[in-house]
Amino acid sequence: METLEKTRLPLKIFKEGKVRDIYSLDDKLLMISTDRVSAFDCILPDPIPYKGMCLTQISKFWFDYIGEANHFISTEIPSEVEQYADILANRTMLVKKADAIPVECVVRGYLAGSAWNEYKKGKGICGIKLPTRMEESEELPEPIFTPAKKMEEHDINISKNEMDELVGKKIADHLEKRSIEIYEKAFEYAKKRGIIIADTKLEFGFIGDEIVLIDELLTPDSSRFWSAKDYESGKKQPSFDKQYLRDYLIDMGWDKNPPAPHLPKKIIEETSKKYREAYEILTGNEI
Repeated sequence: METLEKTRLPLKIFKEGKVRDIYSLDDKLLMISTDRVSAFDCILPDPIPYKGMCLTQISKFWFDYIGEANHFISTEIPSEVEQYADILANRTMLVKKADAIPVECVVRGYLAGSAWNEYKKGKGICGIKLPTRMEESEELPEPIFTPAKKMEEHDINISKNEMDELVGKKIADHLEKRSIEIYEKAFEYAKKRGIIIADTKLEFGFIGDEIVLIDELLTPDSSRFWSAKDYESGKKQPSFDKQYLRDYLIDMGWDKNPPAPHLPKKIIEETSKKYREAYEILTGNEI
């Protein structure tokens, strides 16, 4: 049986990532979210059913809802690959090509993940000082902008001043303002639906002289989603993403070097369920 994970489309490859394939179509790109899953920089041998569909459809929802200038065109399958419609359905985005700005625009509303680890060292977060005696997962006094410089392997956290030097202060100020506005708008919507967006990373690029949103948008892979009803400050929160899978790999003692181990059926099913729940809660639709 032909599957997306084993298929190379008859188009010029633009970029083949760990979990997403991008093809070039003249002045457009065809972004395809597969069900591949990576952890600790390794692609796991078992795909997560529906993951790619959820990521694509959540991005589409947010591009429509946020209303910001962006690269999104449609989720329709281009005629050039319509013979692959059965394996591409619901997981493709046709977008405009843009010149990417080499910075991830991270907005944090809660103290979690790498930010929590950095905070515990007493060094602030990307040069931003925070109140003393904060707890893990605690809500910040206000959302903060903590950019990261994009690198081939691992992105590097930088201060706003370093971002000013990298892309220019005018562009950096613009991206900071827009990023926080987008986060706050999405946060308010999601909170009413029962999801806390603890943090997110946004990417921008130039189309001509205009700065637009690019890449995926506010998905479980680019954001930290928590259940609002189960939220409790002072501890790590369960999330609607592959953290469940990552925790399993840590607990089993995998050394994080390839080859990655196969996943039990239960882990695959539960991870898939978390992605579907995020999509269904946010959009009100079923995948």
